[in-house]
Amino acid sequence: MPDVQNLIKAVIGTLVFVAVGLLVFLLAFVLITKLTPFSIRKEIEEDQNTALAIVIGSVILGLAWIISAAIHG
Repeated sequence: MPDVQNLIKAVIGTLVFVAVGLLVFLLAFVLITKLTPFSIRKEIEEDQNTALAIVIGSVILGLAWIISAAIHG
């Protein structure tokens, strides 16, 4: 039974970190959209602004690395 308890603790810990990570991503995206004076969706989808898409992707990757480093310890 100790293995099952360890598994349950690991799953709960993973779910908590997933929730925190998604919350940080959501907060960062909302912050980016509020700080920019233009519509990010319009720029990327309609105007085909590749540079902006690369910047947004870089922000997402940077956040992912920071969150994974915090989880990994």
